[in-house]
Amino acid sequence: MTQLTIRGFDEQLEQRLLRLARVEGLSLNKAALKLMRRGAGLDSAADRPDVIGDELDDFIGVWSKDEERDFLDSIQVFEQIDESFWS
Repeated sequence: MTQLTIRGFDEQLEQRLLRLARVEGLSLNKAALKLMRRGAGLDSAADRPDVIGDELDDFIGVWSKDEERDFLDSIQVFEQIDESFWS
């Protein structure tokens, strides 16, 4: 296996790396490899409980950011609580 030295970690990336290593009980090396595989799109969504995945996008479609915003704006009225129902 190839050895690689990486310099220039910013604090945010360093903290994410340390957290991943601690939470998953990994060495820093294994945590770094895991993050790099994620970033390169080489891991599957099944290995990542925090990601829903995109395997069904071709069947169900995806929304643009504008479509998402329009939808969320349109359902905002349903987020309001009608106090008369609770009296």
